Amino acid sequence: MADTRLIHGRYRLQNLIGRGGMGEVWQARDESLGRRVAVKCLKPLGPQQDHSFTRVLRERFRREARVAAALQHRGVTVVHDFGEYEGVLYLVMELLEGRNLSQLLEDNKQHPLAVPDIVDIAEQVADALAYTHEQGIVHRDLKPANIMRLGDGTVKICDFGIARLGHDVGFTSRLTGTGIAMGTPHYMSPEQISGGQIDHRSDLYSLGCVLYEIATGVPPFDLDDAWAVLVGHRDTPPEPLRTHRAELPAFLDRIVLELLAKAPGDRPADARALRAKIVTARTGTGHPAHGPMAGGSMAGGPMTAGPSAGGPGAADVPGQQPARERRLPSWTRGMTTGHKATGTGTLRPTPPDYTAGLTGEWTTGVELRRPLTSVPLPRPERPTPPPELLAVLTSRHNAGLSLGRLGRWQEAGEVHRAVAAEREQALGPDHPDTLASRYEVGFTLSRSGHIADALREFSRVADGRARTMGPDHPETLAARQETAYVLGQLGRHFEAHQVYAAVLDSRMRTVGPDHPDTLRCRHNLAFNLSRLGRLEDSYRLAYEVAAARARVLGPDHPDTLVTRYEVAYALGQLGRWAEALQTYREVAEARSQALGPGHPDTLAARYEVGISLGRLGRSAEALELYRALVDDRTRVHGPADPETLRARHGLGVNLGRLARWEEALAEARDVCAIRERVLGPGHPDTLVSRREIAVGLGWLGRWADALAVYRQVAEARERVLGADHPDALASRNDEAHCLEQLGRGGEAVELYRQVAALRQQRGGQGH
Repeated sequence: MADTRLIHGRYRLQNLIGRGGMGEVWQARDESLGRRVAVKCLKPLGPQQDHSFTRVLRERFRREARVAAALQHRGVTVVHDFGEYEGVLYLVMELLEGRNLSQLLEDNKQHPLAVPDIVDIAEQVADALAYTHEQGIVHRDLKPANIMRLGDGTVKICDFGIARLGHDVGFTSRLTGTGIAMGTPHYMSPEQISGGQIDHRSDLYSLGCVLYEIATGVPPFDLDDAWAVLVGHRDTPPEPLRTHRAELPAFLDRIVLELLAKAPGDRPADARALRAKIVTARTGTGHPAHGPMAGGSMAGGPMTAGPSAGGPGAADVPGQQPARERRLPSWTRGMTTGHKATGTGTLRPTPPDYTAGLTGEWTTGVELRRPLTSVPLPRPERPTPPPELLAVLTSRHNAGLSLGRLGRWQEAGEVHRAVAAEREQALGPDHPDTLASRYEVGFTLSRSGHIADALREFSRVADGRARTMGPDHPETLAARQETAYVLGQLGRHFEAHQVYAAVLDSRMRTVGPDHPDTLRCRHNLAFNLSRLGRLEDSYRLAYEVAAARARVLGPDHPDTLVTRYEVAYALGQLGRWAEALQTYREVAEARSQALGPGHPDTLAARYEVGISLGRLGRSAEALELYRALVDDRTRVHGPADPETLRARHGLGVNLGRLARWEEALAEARDVCAIRERVLGPGHPDTLVSRREIAVGLGWLGRWADALAVYRQVAEARERVLGADHPDALASRNDEAHCLEQLGRGGEAVELYRQVAALRQQRGGQGH
């Protein structure tokens, strides 16, 4: 590829910026758009790699590149494009003019940075991490070389998709060979080292290591031996920053030490809380707490090294030494210390060796979403599987659950399918552990859009559990309830209703009317009733469930508020908008108190308040609400997030309702342009915005322009949805109305006839 210097006839490679273990980075020119970009070319895979592995890696690269490309925040490097050319995977990114923190330290002769610069970098990185963590993305390899400071002072985090790719290749490839942990040892969290669960707080620990180094000139454990560095992270309290540099402010010392807490639960709850604390300390607008910040909801106990997969940990063996002296995981064998922030100007991540074997052992320490059972099999002739095998399978099952919690459903599904197949061979098809894996396969299929496949899997699990556990066992009912859910996703609401009703009858008999599982089933039944058009029944049932949940769980419990939200939705569908408005407002206020004003659920309820105000003709109030919501969405999610754009769309609609059509048209055009860039020209939201442009043009009397836009929308909807889809037919009606306004009555009448014929045909087919 370097010989041609041109990728896909578009990206012309010009200068090599850096080279690392995972590939090369080139300065390039995008010939199509005439802009300078950076192109990262991943190292080609050796011919000795098997085809299944290379297929998985390529698919993983595309998935992670899409994740990286979806990130829209000033503190995250923008990904423009990705693909494969002549067997080499590549990523096209914005070209950053600046220096990474390794290079800044080198420029400063390894002396620490100035305090204002350290605080500014900490605040900007915390803000970027807050955004990415709220998207469910964890970097896992945060270090000075991955943080850039541009000439204007902007700080950007690099390599989100690549860091995830490098870490996760082990989850779905071979179970042989020697693996190596992603993450440079000087910046790895204790849970990474011990093989435990990784979440956003691991990034916070790595950020603490980075801040420690740029504040003191050395990382917290400045040792040359990899073993000593890893043990230091896991077991040794770091020295306060001010033992190295006395003039550092106390608040900075305190914040960094909180980030370097061994147990994730003792670190800041999240990056947004961290940023708030930095701002408070920097501006003097409050008095930061002197103790550790509150931990998150997944706080754990003291950090110890997890046992290697397939064997007992030290705590399981009588007479074993305490956790401090346990062996480190097998993937640490042969590790070098990696690179501290010495800034040679090239890319120097600690790479996985793609040519040597890929995975290493499965890690333990991930909390189960539900307990697994170990019930003896009904067929005694089956040999008892070795405990080591069962331990490995349990560990892999837990790893799949962890991927699911991050929203990475396709990867989780790959893990669960493999575990299910091995459990079926070792334990039998109806063993509870096998069925637990199959249940998770169904769950991942459902969440990744493979609904029909999910239905088959859940039906199989429900039948197997009914045979081995009984028809009224909670696990059987859980599988049947998921069956009903996916039936609803397939639009088979009557069948879903029958299953929900049967499950509800069983739950009422076995656990009673106020059990949380019973109330969850009743909530789902209410939701399904609204989809059947039984709006009054849906409203009554949702109202009853909300009252019961308030009594059992409390009025501000998230489950209670979810059902109250459903009550408000049913009220709106019934045209009772004043009551819907009041209910949405109460839900929004309760969520703001319980979850925070910037929580996505709070913002969703506020959006529905705006919808209700508009429906009631109170557009001036709706407009003010949407202006505030756009500001909050932009701050929390960024200006190009779909939810931010949805709020801006609502703002534009209400500008139109107030007859401020020039402003409404400008807003619709801006939102449409962003949606087309972010979501694609054929996405339903993009087409809704394009239609809003036509509406504005019509109200301004520009009917010829409006007709052209209405036709664009109609043609796109027909292409994507089919000519007889209700949305496509509505667009053709818009077009006919426009023709009428232009005095072209004959064409309008003919188009109305075509629409009527398609609607009749659709009705005759039972749609």
